[in-house]
Amino acid sequence: MPKNIAILATDGVEEVELTEPAKALGQAGAKVDVIAPHAGRIQAFSHFDKGDQLPVDLTLDQADPAKYDALMLPGGALNADQMRAQPKALEFIKAMARAGKPMAVICHAPWELIDADLVRGKTLTSYHTIQQDVRNAGGNWVDRDVVVDGTLVTSRQPSDIPAFNREMLRLFALEPQAAMR
Repeated sequence: MPKNIAILATDGVEEVELTEPAKALGQAGAKVDVIAPHAGRIQAFSHFDKGDQLPVDLTLDQADPAKYDALMLPGGALNADQMRAQPKALEFIKAMARAGKPMAVICHAPWELIDADLVRGKTLTSYHTIQQDVRNAGGNWVDRDVVVDGTLVTSRQPSDIPAFNREMLRLFALEPQAAMR
């Protein structure tokens, strides 16, 4: 039975931090839903430049965390900053954490974990500019391409995506390239 993976994102998401993990999850046989505050499409970015408009599968109002086996949070400073201000996004994240479901979080997305009060006592990484935010929230920030702490895997930036995807698939109990066999 395929696993159901939620990806929470909005306008300003770093394109490759959503599309590449989603592709890896899909190739491993998972069903992926992009969940956003609004329906339609979200505007992705490649650093400061506009990228593609990516389709939204469900809105935060429509999505039920109980229907998902794992959560992926892509980065992008604009994306993460907007998502952490969404009470429904924070409640979705907290519900996943309460249920002990694994999460994969990259770049600026640990801001969302900070605002959900889920960083204290965890070892994680993030984009370097928010390392002090992680520390101030009680997390142990380290500068590595990928960090796994219990049910949480984190990475710093787009160049870490290969390591991020590898550990995300392992944590989510998915086999890479399952669809290729």
